[in-house]
Amino acid sequence: MDPRTGTRLPTTRRRVASLAAVLALAAPGVQVISTGPAAGQIDCAAVPWMDRAKSPERRARALLAASSLDQKLRWLDEHSANDPARTTFTTAAPRELPPGEFVPITFTMPAQVPCTPAIQYTDAPSAIAGAGAGVTVYPANVSLSSSWDQALAYEKGVAMGHEAWRKQRNVLLGPGLASGRDPRSGRTSEYLGEDPVLSGLMAGAYSKGVGANPAEPVQSQLKHYVANEQETDRNNGSSNVDGRTLREIYTLPFEIAIDRGDVGSVMCSYNQVNHGWACGNEQLLGRILKREIGFGGWVVSDFGARHYLTDPVPSLKAGLDQELNAWRYWTPMAIKEQIAQGRLSVKDVDEAAYRIVRSHIAAGLFDVPRLSAPDPDVATPQSEALARKLAERGSVLLKNSGILPLSPSAKKIAVIGPTAANTPATGDVDASSVCLHTAPNIPCTAKAPLDAITARAQANGGTVTYADGSDPAAAAAVAAAADVAVVFGHYREGEFADRPDISLDAGGDALIAAVAAANPETVVVLQTGGPVVMPWIGSVKGVLEVWYAGEEMGPAIASLLWGDVAPTGKLPHSFPKAESDLPTAGDPERYPGTFSDGSVVRPPGSTEPRQIAYKEGLKVGYRWYAAQDIEPLFPFGHGLTYTTFAYDRLRVTSAAKELRVRFRLTNTGTRAGTETAQVYVELPAAANEPSKRLLGWRQVTLAPGESRDVQVSVSAADLADLHLLQYWNAGTGTWATARGGYEISVGTSFDTALADRFTIR
Repeated sequence: MDPRTGTRLPTTRRRVASLAAVLALAAPGVQVISTGPAAGQIDCAAVPWMDRAKSPERRARALLAASSLDQKLRWLDEHSANDPARTTFTTAAPRELPPGEFVPITFTMPAQVPCTPAIQYTDAPSAIAGAGAGVTVYPANVSLSSSWDQALAYEKGVAMGHEAWRKQRNVLLGPGLASGRDPRSGRTSEYLGEDPVLSGLMAGAYSKGVGANPAEPVQSQLKHYVANEQETDRNNGSSNVDGRTLREIYTLPFEIAIDRGDVGSVMCSYNQVNHGWACGNEQLLGRILKREIGFGGWVVSDFGARHYLTDPVPSLKAGLDQELNAWRYWTPMAIKEQIAQGRLSVKDVDEAAYRIVRSHIAAGLFDVPRLSAPDPDVATPQSEALARKLAERGSVLLKNSGILPLSPSAKKIAVIGPTAANTPATGDVDASSVCLHTAPNIPCTAKAPLDAITARAQANGGTVTYADGSDPAAAAAVAAAADVAVVFGHYREGEFADRPDISLDAGGDALIAAVAAANPETVVVLQTGGPVVMPWIGSVKGVLEVWYAGEEMGPAIASLLWGDVAPTGKLPHSFPKAESDLPTAGDPERYPGTFSDGSVVRPPGSTEPRQIAYKEGLKVGYRWYAAQDIEPLFPFGHGLTYTTFAYDRLRVTSAAKELRVRFRLTNTGTRAGTETAQVYVELPAAANEPSKRLLGWRQVTLAPGESRDVQVSVSAADLADLHLLQYWNAGTGTWATARGGYEISVGTSFDTALADRFTIR
């Protein structure tokens, strides 16, 4: 059936099987028909699990009722599940085996039941990975979270889903969620910030966008569940965290995204949590994810993540449903042996297979065949425009002492730094090097900032001189001869390794200091994956953080510098003044973790897991800085624009379990602007929280001098689903609401301007 018209598809669009396979696999009621020269076709319209009048639940049960045990087992491995006609498989080496100790086993499985779709997963951090050229490279998700715009997250999800579909992919492995516990984590830029409410809502909106088009069905996946906060020993480390912190900081964004999004699956992470592998941890998967949160989709392992069938609780029984990539730990032979020993049952297999099949059917993957071949090029003028919009909306103006937007009188402009141009400088670094994180390695040719700045300056009658920064003295000379110096600073990060620090790469701090000393009219453009320290901050007049801004970075940066578009982004991470201020600083047990001998270096020949103590508890991100009375360089939620705003007349009302926060917002500047007004709540002392926390926000655009009464409403559903006023009571094992006074504060960042109170009795 065509999902757009409801009409029957031509015979050539139906799935074909051999007559022998049809006779062997057909369920009762399946009609074997002969149409034209290809005898033995299945009439998929007559197959019970293809009846779109039935619910996904009934269709999934019908398919499994017609399946043999081997056909059910096929769903428990990605390669087998997603290539239904393939019958020969070879086991992959478990990651903990030393090279040379693995002997692969080749075995056969029966073909899957008729009309089962071909499915292809794709890694897609901000572009479709593995598809080669011809895809749009959007800014990293840290940039998306800086927009604080759920509608924009949805729009990016729609675009990613479309490009995945046209590239023949129909399960998108993303978005990712992590708390930013330590910004040195190599994957910080892939995630959505340090606050669980912000990141959870943005991920939920993104996932709804991915699955928004029923004619191009694509499922989204949340990863990496959970407490997967560093790349150092990510395959063999234990994140040891108390139950309350686990719920309030680490699983809460997953819960919110599942509740408010359209999430097909969750990927469990490599690490252990409290000494149990995340992909075989019954507390994490069975208790928290499936029972407490109520997730009904399927759980898949990260690639090669450990999930033994022989653990005290076999991972299949613990809540894992599918092994990513090739059979590794969950071979059919191993599962059958466990069933024979009574440690697993056929029911365990049925339940895992059901969750996978039901999710695929509900998303439309059974009803809309995957494209027979990928489109060679899915990038369009519309996708490029969205990439630029995302880069502009995700950039954060951190400092501005009157230098931005650039004045028309600034005719001579110096552009300095290797990432400004597409001509590789020392270390083979150029603009495309900071298009996206370093892994997975997605081809990206960025529109260089130098080219866009030059074009914009020339349109204003100006000129641009460039220095790549490899010689700071030469760069300083170029800066001294200019009206304004725009210097680019960067660091690179990606999967597989943490950063050694959060300082700029390639001598960036010394370069900026030299340029600022030569020209006081200096603007710094930062291209980093997360927080960065700035020892030169007092010497420059402007700082613009653009993150990894995707292929449209150049035009976006130029438009922001000249004020063609005003910056509106807000920080999703706190920026420390120094690394010594980080929650993990100075304590190797917190980061990178230690071994039984107390060392941070793995003892020779040892395979013991690194132990990472989350001793800071709830004090993550802004909660840490507030609780420790440490002033950050820039607080969570900070972000300037080309006008200013004032807050007054705050009033909080609580009735019928709904909370309303009203205040007046005034544009006190001389040009129109957009403000993300933020609302925070401090719970009563009885809740024992380390600080106030984000409650909600509202984006408001005002003309110069305009005032508006703004209301942030928090519904009963918001309070219940997002746990906005609740804390996790470890004693009762439930979310609880403390009695007493709650302080509501509003403002332009975590450093709020006004406060009011209400009481829960």
